[in-house]
Amino acid sequence: MKAIVDCNNFYCSCERLFKPHLDHQPVVVLSNNDGCIISRSDEAKKLGVAMAGPYFKAKPLIEKYNVATFSSNYNLYGDLSWRVMETLRVLLGANNVEVYSVDEAFLNLEGFEKENMEELGLHIRKTVEDWTGIKVSVGIAPTKVLSKVANHLAKKNKQATQCVVVLDTKEKITEALHKTPVEEVWGVGGQYASKLKYGWNIHTALELSTLSTEFGHKFLGGVVGVRLIKELRGEPTKEIDKQLTTKKMIATTRMFGSPVTDIADIREAVATYTSRAAEKLRRQFSAADTVSVFVVPKEESHSTYFRHGPNIGSSVTLPVATSSTHELIKPAVQLVDDLFEDGRIYKKAGVMLSGIVPDTSIQSDLFVPEKKNNGRMLMEMIDNINFSQRDDVLKFASSGTTRDWKMRMELRSPRYTTRWEELFTVK
Repeated sequence: MKAIVDCNNFYCSCERLFKPHLDHQPVVVLSNNDGCIISRSDEAKKLGVAMAGPYFKAKPLIEKYNVATFSSNYNLYGDLSWRVMETLRVLLGANNVEVYSVDEAFLNLEGFEKENMEELGLHIRKTVEDWTGIKVSVGIAPTKVLSKVANHLAKKNKQATQCVVVLDTKEKITEALHKTPVEEVWGVGGQYASKLKYGWNIHTALELSTLSTEFGHKFLGGVVGVRLIKELRGEPTKEIDKQLTTKKMIATTRMFGSPVTDIADIREAVATYTSRAAEKLRRQFSAADTVSVFVVPKEESHSTYFRHGPNIGSSVTLPVATSSTHELIKPAVQLVDDLFEDGRIYKKAGVMLSGIVPDTSIQSDLFVPEKKNNGRMLMEMIDNINFSQRDDVLKFASSGTTRDWKMRMELRSPRYTTRWEELFTVK
Protein backbone atom coordinates (compact mmCIF):
# COMPACT_ATOMS: atom_id res chain seq x y z
CA MET A 1 0.00 0.00 0.00
CA LYS A 2 1.03 3.59 -0.68
CA ALA A 3 0.03 6.79 1.07
CA ILE A 4 0.31 10.47 0.43
CA VAL A 5 0.42 13.04 3.22
CA ASP A 6 -0.68 16.49 2.06
CA CYS A 7 -0.59 19.58 4.28
CA ASN A 8 -3.95 21.37 4.34
CA ASN A 9 -3.71 24.84 2.74
CA PHE A 10 -0.04 24.70 3.71
CA TYR A 11 1.02 28.35 3.47
CA CYS A 12 -2.12 29.47 5.32
CA SER A 13 -1.53 26.78 7.96
CA CYS A 14 2.01 28.09 8.51
CA GLU A 15 0.71 31.62 9.03
CA ARG A 16 -1.98 30.40 11.45
CA LEU A 17 0.50 28.36 13.49
CA PHE A 18 1.78 31.47 15.28
CA LYS A 19 -1.55 33.32 15.13
CA PRO A 20 -4.15 30.99 16.69
CA HIS A 21 -6.79 33.72 16.58
CA LEU A 22 -6.92 33.16 12.80
CA ASP A 23 -7.92 29.49 13.10
CA HIS A 24 -11.50 30.08 11.98
CA GLN A 25 -10.99 33.28 10.00
CA PRO A 26 -10.38 33.51 6.24
CA VAL A 27 -6.69 33.71 5.30
CA VAL A 28 -4.88 34.15 1.97
CA VAL A 29 -1.19 34.16 1.03
CA LEU A 30 0.17 36.11 -1.94
CA SER A 31 2.76 35.12 -4.52
CA ASN A 32 6.15 36.72 -5.14
CA ASN A 33 5.83 40.48 -5.40
CA ASP A 34 2.35 40.32 -3.81
CA GLY A 35 0.90 39.69 -7.25
CA CYS A 36 -1.50 36.74 -7.08
CA ILE A 37 -3.24 34.59 -4.48
CA ILE A 38 -1.44 31.25 -4.11
CA SER A 39 -2.98 29.81 -0.94
CA ARG A 40 -6.47 30.12 0.58
CA SER A 41 -7.98 28.81 3.77
CA ASP A 42 -11.28 26.94 3.50
CA GLU A 43 -13.08 30.02 4.81
CA ALA A 44 -11.57 32.18 2.04
CA LYS A 45 -12.60 29.62 -0.57
CA LYS A 46 -16.22 29.80 0.64
CA LEU A 47 -16.16 33.59 0.25
CA GLY A 48 -15.32 33.14 -3.43
CA VAL A 49 -11.67 34.28 -3.36
CA ALA A 50 -10.20 32.86 -6.56
CA MET A 51 -7.04 30.75 -6.59
CA ALA A 52 -4.20 32.28 -8.67
CA GLY A 53 -6.32 35.38 -9.20
CA PRO A 54 -4.68 38.84 -9.17
CA TYR A 55 -4.58 40.35 -5.69
CA PHE A 56 -5.83 43.76 -6.86
CA LYS A 57 -9.00 42.16 -8.26
CA ALA A 58 -9.72 40.24 -5.06
CA LYS A 59 -8.86 43.18 -2.78
CA PRO A 60 -12.45 44.58 -2.50
CA LEU A 61 -13.72 41.13 -1.41
CA ILE A 62 -10.77 40.66 0.94
CA GLU A 63 -11.33 44.04 2.59
CA LYS A 64 -15.10 43.55 2.81
CA TYR A 65 -14.79 40.32 4.79
CA ASN A 66 -11.60 41.26 6.67
CA VAL A 67 -9.56 38.41 5.17
CA ALA A 68 -6.12 38.12 6.78
CA THR A 69 -3.57 38.62 3.98
CA PHE A 70 0.14 37.75 4.00
CA SER A 71 3.08 38.03 1.64
CA SER A 72 4.94 34.79 0.95
CA ASN A 73 7.30 33.89 3.80
CA TYR A 74 9.39 31.13 2.24
CA ASN A 75 11.90 30.98 5.11
CA LEU A 76 9.08 30.01 7.46
CA TYR A 77 7.36 27.67 5.01
CA GLY A 78 10.59 25.87 4.13
CA ASP A 79 11.49 25.26 7.76
CA LEU A 80 8.02 23.98 8.69
CA SER A 81 8.00 21.75 5.60
CA TRP A 82 11.30 20.24 6.76
CA ARG A 83 9.79 19.57 10.20
CA VAL A 84 6.79 17.80 8.67
CA MET A 85 9.02 15.62 6.45
CA GLU A 86 11.36 14.80 9.33
CA THR A 87 8.36 13.72 11.42
CA LEU A 88 7.33 11.32 8.65
CA ARG A 89 10.88 9.96 8.41
CA VAL A 90 10.92 9.31 12.15
CA LEU A 91 7.57 7.50 11.96
CA LEU A 92 8.25 5.36 8.89
CA GLY A 93 11.98 5.46 8.18
CA ALA A 94 13.80 7.69 5.68
CA ASN A 95 13.72 5.09 2.89
CA ASN A 96 9.92 4.93 3.05
CA VAL A 97 9.37 8.66 2.51
CA GLU A 98 9.49 10.40 -0.88
CA VAL A 99 9.22 14.18 -0.61
CA TYR A 100 7.11 15.14 -3.60
CA SER A 101 6.75 18.87 -2.99
CA VAL A 102 7.03 21.42 -0.19
CA ASP A 103 3.71 20.21 1.27
CA GLU A 104 3.36 16.61 0.04
CA ALA A 105 5.14 13.30 0.60
CA PHE A 106 4.48 9.76 -0.60
CA LEU A 107 4.88 6.93 1.92
CA ASN A 108 5.63 3.26 1.45
CA LEU A 109 3.41 1.29 3.87
CA GLU A 110 4.77 -2.13 3.00
CA GLY A 111 5.00 -4.25 6.13
CA PHE A 112 1.99 -2.70 7.86
CA GLU A 113 -1.17 -4.76 8.32
CA LYS A 114 -3.74 -3.93 5.65
CA GLU A 115 -6.55 -4.20 8.21
CA ASN A 116 -5.01 -1.38 10.28
CA MET A 117 -4.50 1.17 7.50
CA GLU A 118 -7.14 3.62 8.71
CA GLU A 119 -5.75 3.49 12.24
CA LEU A 120 -2.25 4.08 10.82
CA GLY A 121 -3.46 7.02 8.76
CA LEU A 122 -5.08 8.63 11.79
CA HIS A 123 -1.90 8.06 13.81
CA ILE A 124 0.22 9.73 11.12
CA ARG A 125 -2.17 12.68 10.86
CA LYS A 126 -2.32 13.21 14.64
CA THR A 127 1.44 12.82 15.16
CA VAL A 128 2.32 15.36 12.45
CA GLU A 129 -0.16 17.83 13.90
CA ASP A 130 1.03 17.27 17.49
CA TRP A 131 4.73 17.56 16.63
CA THR A 132 4.63 20.40 14.09
CA GLY A 133 1.25 22.13 14.47
CA ILE A 134 0.51 21.60 10.76
CA LYS A 135 -2.76 19.86 9.85
CA VAL A 136 -2.55 17.24 7.11
CA SER A 137 -4.75 14.89 5.09
CA VAL A 138 -3.79 11.29 4.39
CA GLY A 139 -4.83 9.17 1.40
CA ILE A 140 -3.99 5.45 1.37
CA ALA A 141 -4.40 3.08 -1.60
CA PRO A 142 -2.55 0.39 -3.60
CA THR A 143 -0.94 2.92 -6.01
CA LYS A 144 0.33 6.48 -5.99
CA VAL A 145 -2.41 7.73 -8.32
CA LEU A 146 -5.14 6.09 -6.24
CA SER A 147 -3.62 7.49 -3.05
CA LYS A 148 -3.96 10.96 -4.60
CA VAL A 149 -7.62 10.19 -5.34
CA ALA A 150 -8.08 9.11 -1.71
CA ASN A 151 -6.37 12.27 -0.48
CA HIS A 152 -8.60 14.43 -2.68
CA LEU A 153 -11.68 12.84 -1.09
CA ALA A 154 -10.19 13.22 2.41
CA LYS A 155 -9.70 16.97 1.90
CA LYS A 156 -13.06 17.44 0.22
CA ASN A 157 -15.00 16.46 3.35
CA LYS A 158 -12.66 16.88 6.29
CA GLN A 159 -15.24 16.43 9.06
CA ALA A 160 -16.73 13.20 7.76
CA THR A 161 -13.41 11.59 6.86
CA GLN A 162 -11.29 13.01 9.73
CA CYS A 163 -8.86 13.87 6.90
CA VAL A 164 -8.07 10.19 6.26
CA VAL A 165 -9.42 8.02 3.42
CA VAL A 166 -8.33 4.43 2.76
CA LEU A 167 -9.10 2.67 -0.53
CA ASP A 168 -8.32 -0.94 0.34
CA THR A 169 -11.06 -2.83 -1.51
CA LYS A 170 -12.22 -2.97 -5.11
CA GLU A 171 -15.62 -1.59 -4.10
CA LYS A 172 -14.13 1.43 -2.33
CA ILE A 173 -11.83 2.15 -5.29
CA THR A 174 -14.72 1.97 -7.78
CA GLU A 175 -16.86 4.32 -5.67
CA ALA A 176 -13.98 6.77 -5.21
CA LEU A 177 -13.18 6.85 -8.93
CA HIS A 178 -16.85 7.41 -9.73
CA LYS A 179 -16.89 10.47 -7.41
CA THR A 180 -13.69 11.95 -8.86
CA PRO A 181 -13.93 14.26 -11.91
CA VAL A 182 -11.34 13.46 -14.55
CA GLU A 183 -9.71 16.88 -14.14
CA GLU A 184 -8.93 16.04 -10.50
CA VAL A 185 -6.87 12.96 -11.41
CA TRP A 186 -3.16 13.36 -10.70
CA GLY A 187 -1.38 13.62 -14.05
CA VAL A 188 -4.36 14.90 -16.05
CA GLY A 189 -3.70 18.53 -16.92
CA GLY A 190 -6.15 21.09 -18.23
CA GLN A 191 -5.60 20.29 -21.91
CA TYR A 192 -5.91 16.52 -21.43
CA ALA A 193 -9.02 17.00 -19.26
CA SER A 194 -10.67 19.12 -21.95
CA LYS A 195 -9.88 16.53 -24.64
CA LEU A 196 -11.16 13.68 -22.50
CA LYS A 197 -14.42 15.43 -21.63
CA TYR A 198 -15.31 17.06 -24.92
CA GLY A 199 -13.48 14.81 -27.34
CA TRP A 200 -14.14 11.35 -25.89
CA ASN A 201 -16.95 11.99 -23.38
CA ILE A 202 -14.80 10.82 -20.43
CA HIS A 203 -15.90 12.75 -17.32
CA THR A 204 -14.86 10.65 -14.31
CA ALA A 205 -11.76 8.82 -13.12
CA LEU A 206 -13.74 5.56 -13.30
CA GLU A 207 -14.42 6.06 -17.01
CA LEU A 208 -10.74 6.88 -17.55
CA SER A 209 -9.67 3.67 -15.81
CA THR A 210 -11.70 1.58 -18.29
CA LEU A 211 -9.75 2.84 -21.30
CA SER A 212 -7.08 0.66 -22.89
CA THR A 213 -3.39 1.22 -22.28
CA GLU A 214 -3.04 1.68 -26.04
CA PHE A 215 -5.36 4.70 -25.76
CA GLY A 216 -3.23 6.06 -22.92
CA HIS A 217 -0.04 5.62 -24.94
CA LYS A 218 -1.48 7.30 -28.03
CA PHE A 219 -3.45 10.16 -26.52
CA LEU A 220 -2.18 10.73 -22.95
CA GLY A 221 1.55 11.16 -23.33
CA GLY A 222 3.00 7.76 -24.16
CA VAL A 223 4.45 5.80 -21.22
CA VAL A 224 3.04 8.34 -18.76
CA GLY A 225 -0.49 7.71 -20.03
CA VAL A 226 -0.03 3.94 -19.79
CA ARG A 227 1.15 4.26 -16.19
CA LEU A 228 -1.77 6.52 -15.34
CA ILE A 229 -4.41 4.06 -16.54
CA LYS A 230 -2.67 1.08 -14.91
CA GLU A 231 -2.40 2.87 -11.57
CA LEU A 232 -6.09 3.82 -11.68
CA ARG A 233 -6.80 0.10 -12.03
CA GLY A 234 -4.74 -0.63 -8.93
CA GLU A 235 -1.56 -1.83 -10.70
CA PRO A 236 1.53 -0.13 -9.20
CA THR A 237 3.94 1.15 -11.85
CA LYS A 238 6.19 3.39 -9.79
CA GLU A 239 7.67 2.76 -6.38
CA ILE A 240 8.76 5.28 -3.75
CA ASP A 241 11.73 7.23 -5.12
CA LYS A 242 14.75 8.12 -3.04
CA GLN A 243 15.18 11.83 -2.57
CA LEU A 244 17.27 13.48 -5.28
CA THR A 245 20.18 15.09 -3.45
CA THR A 246 22.17 16.35 -6.45
CA LYS A 247 20.34 18.58 -8.91
CA LYS A 248 21.24 18.59 -12.59
CA MET A 249 20.29 22.23 -13.02
CA ILE A 250 20.06 25.08 -10.51
CA ALA A 251 18.01 28.20 -11.17
CA THR A 252 17.18 31.42 -9.34
CA THR A 253 14.50 33.68 -10.81
CA ARG A 254 12.53 36.58 -9.38
CA MET A 255 10.03 39.24 -10.37
CA PHE A 256 11.24 42.80 -9.82
CA GLY A 257 9.51 44.86 -7.13
CA SER A 258 8.67 47.46 -9.78
CA PRO A 259 9.33 47.64 -13.53
CA VAL A 260 13.02 48.18 -14.35
CA THR A 261 14.43 50.26 -17.22
CA ASP A 262 18.04 50.75 -16.11
CA ILE A 263 20.65 48.17 -17.14
CA ALA A 264 22.53 48.77 -13.88
CA ASP A 265 19.55 47.47 -11.88
CA ILE A 266 19.31 44.35 -14.04
CA ARG A 267 23.04 43.73 -13.65
CA GLU A 268 22.66 43.97 -9.87
CA ALA A 269 19.69 41.60 -9.88
CA VAL A 270 21.43 39.03 -12.09
CA ALA A 271 24.60 39.23 -9.97
CA THR A 272 22.47 38.63 -6.84
CA TYR A 273 20.63 35.70 -8.41
CA THR A 274 23.94 34.22 -9.57
CA SER A 275 25.25 34.44 -6.01
CA ARG A 276 22.17 32.55 -4.76
CA ALA A 277 22.55 29.86 -7.42
CA ALA A 278 26.26 29.51 -6.63
CA GLU A 279 25.45 28.98 -2.93
CA LYS A 280 23.02 26.19 -3.87
CA LEU A 281 25.69 24.71 -6.14
CA ARG A 282 28.28 24.61 -3.35
CA ARG A 283 25.73 23.21 -0.91
CA GLN A 284 25.59 20.02 -2.98
CA PHE A 285 29.40 20.04 -3.53
CA SER A 286 29.09 20.64 -7.26
CA ALA A 287 30.41 22.95 -9.98
CA ALA A 288 28.86 24.18 -13.23
CA ASP A 289 30.30 24.99 -16.64
CA THR A 290 27.26 26.65 -18.27
CA VAL A 291 25.66 29.94 -17.23
CA SER A 292 22.30 30.97 -18.70
CA VAL A 293 20.57 34.31 -18.17
CA PHE A 294 17.11 35.42 -19.23
CA VAL A 295 15.08 38.62 -18.90
CA VAL A 296 11.35 39.14 -19.36
CA PRO A 297 10.24 42.47 -20.83
CA LYS A 298 6.93 43.97 -19.83
CA GLU A 299 4.50 44.08 -22.70
CA GLU A 300 1.26 45.98 -23.00
CA SER A 301 -1.62 43.52 -23.06
CA HIS A 302 -5.33 44.08 -23.48
CA SER A 303 -6.15 40.47 -22.61
CA THR A 304 -8.15 39.72 -19.46
CA TYR A 305 -5.88 36.72 -18.79
CA PHE A 306 -2.43 36.77 -17.26
CA ARG A 307 0.45 36.36 -19.70
CA HIS A 308 4.03 35.64 -18.68
CA GLY A 309 5.53 37.41 -21.68
CA PRO A 310 8.43 36.20 -23.80
CA ASN A 311 11.74 35.14 -22.25
CA ILE A 312 14.82 36.62 -23.90
CA GLY A 313 17.83 34.57 -22.95
CA SER A 314 21.35 33.48 -23.78
CA SER A 315 24.03 31.24 -22.31
CA VAL A 316 27.79 30.79 -22.21
CA THR A 317 29.94 27.72 -21.59
CA LEU A 318 32.95 28.22 -19.35
CA PRO A 319 36.36 26.67 -20.10
CA VAL A 320 36.33 24.92 -16.72
CA ALA A 321 33.46 24.10 -14.35
CA THR A 322 33.46 26.27 -11.22
CA SER A 323 31.48 26.98 -8.07
CA SER A 324 33.15 30.31 -7.27
CA THR A 325 30.62 33.12 -7.22
CA HIS A 326 32.88 35.72 -8.84
CA GLU A 327 33.75 33.36 -11.71
CA LEU A 328 30.03 32.86 -12.40
CA ILE A 329 28.94 36.49 -11.94
CA LYS A 330 31.32 37.83 -14.59
CA PRO A 331 29.86 35.91 -17.57
CA ALA A 332 26.31 36.35 -16.23
CA VAL A 333 26.64 40.14 -16.18
CA GLN A 334 28.20 40.09 -19.66
CA LEU A 335 25.13 38.22 -20.90
CA VAL A 336 22.92 40.99 -19.48
CA ASP A 337 24.81 43.51 -21.62
CA ASP A 338 24.03 41.39 -24.70
CA LEU A 339 20.34 40.93 -23.85
CA PHE A 340 19.42 44.42 -22.67
CA GLU A 341 17.62 46.75 -25.08
CA ASP A 342 17.51 50.41 -24.20
CA GLY A 343 14.00 51.79 -23.93
CA ARG A 344 12.32 48.54 -22.92
CA ILE A 345 10.75 47.90 -19.51
CA TYR A 346 11.66 44.66 -17.71
CA LYS A 347 9.69 42.83 -15.04
CA LYS A 348 11.72 39.69 -14.34
CA ALA A 349 15.15 38.10 -14.69
CA GLY A 350 16.71 34.75 -13.90
CA VAL A 351 19.93 32.75 -13.84
CA MET A 352 20.40 29.02 -14.50
CA LEU A 353 23.50 26.94 -13.91
CA SER A 354 23.91 23.66 -15.79
CA GLY A 355 26.61 21.28 -16.90
CA ILE A 356 26.87 20.34 -13.24
CA VAL A 357 29.67 18.02 -12.09
CA PRO A 358 31.07 17.04 -8.65
CA ASP A 359 33.48 19.72 -7.45
CA THR A 360 36.02 17.00 -6.64
CA SER A 361 36.47 16.50 -10.38
CA ILE A 362 37.87 20.02 -10.86
CA GLN A 363 41.62 20.09 -11.24
CA SER A 364 43.82 22.99 -10.19
CA ASP A 365 45.36 25.12 -12.94
CA LEU A 366 49.14 24.72 -13.14
CA PHE A 367 49.51 28.03 -14.95
CA VAL A 368 48.02 30.36 -12.33
CA PRO A 369 49.37 31.36 -8.91
CA GLU A 370 48.52 28.92 -6.11
CA LYS A 371 46.37 31.49 -4.28
CA LYS A 372 43.97 31.59 -7.24
CA ASN A 373 43.32 27.89 -6.81
CA ASN A 374 42.07 28.48 -3.27
CA GLY A 375 38.76 30.08 -4.32
CA ARG A 376 36.85 27.20 -2.77
CA MET A 377 38.16 28.09 0.70
CA LEU A 378 37.12 31.73 0.24
CA MET A 379 33.62 30.71 -0.87
CA GLU A 380 33.28 28.39 2.12
CA MET A 381 34.18 31.23 4.50
CA ILE A 382 31.67 33.59 2.86
CA ASP A 383 28.92 30.93 2.96
CA ASN A 384 29.55 30.20 6.64
CA ILE A 385 29.44 33.88 7.61
CA ASN A 386 26.28 34.55 5.58
CA PHE A 387 24.59 31.46 6.97
CA SER A 388 25.32 32.40 10.58
CA GLN A 389 24.63 36.14 10.24
CA ARG A 390 21.91 35.99 7.55
CA ASP A 391 20.78 38.64 5.07
CA ASP A 392 23.96 38.69 2.94
CA VAL A 393 26.35 40.26 5.41
CA LEU A 394 29.07 39.56 2.84
CA LYS A 395 28.23 40.11 -0.81
CA PHE A 396 29.93 41.05 -4.03
CA ALA A 397 29.82 44.74 -4.99
CA SER A 398 28.17 43.88 -8.30
CA SER A 399 25.07 42.77 -6.32
CA GLY A 400 24.45 46.38 -5.28
CA THR A 401 23.64 47.93 -1.92
CA THR A 402 20.24 49.62 -2.25
CA ARG A 403 18.58 46.98 -4.47
CA ASP A 404 15.58 49.07 -5.41
CA TRP A 405 14.50 46.27 -7.78
CA LYS A 406 13.84 43.78 -4.96
CA MET A 407 10.45 42.10 -4.71
CA ARG A 408 7.66 43.66 -2.70
CA MET A 409 6.83 41.74 0.49
CA GLU A 410 4.83 44.39 2.29
CA LEU A 411 2.63 41.93 4.22
CA ARG A 412 5.21 39.34 5.22
CA SER A 413 4.93 37.92 8.71
CA PRO A 414 8.03 37.42 10.90
CA ARG A 415 10.36 34.49 10.10
CA TYR A 416 9.58 32.96 13.48
CA THR A 417 11.74 29.83 13.25
CA THR A 418 14.79 30.95 11.26
CA ARG A 419 15.77 34.38 12.62
CA TRP A 420 16.84 35.05 16.22
CA GLU A 421 15.53 38.62 16.12
CA GLU A 422 12.13 37.44 14.86
CA LEU A 423 11.55 34.53 17.23
CA PHE A 424 8.00 34.18 18.48
CA THR A 425 7.58 35.77 21.92
CA VAL A 426 5.46 34.08 24.58
CA LYS A 427 4.09 36.49 27.16
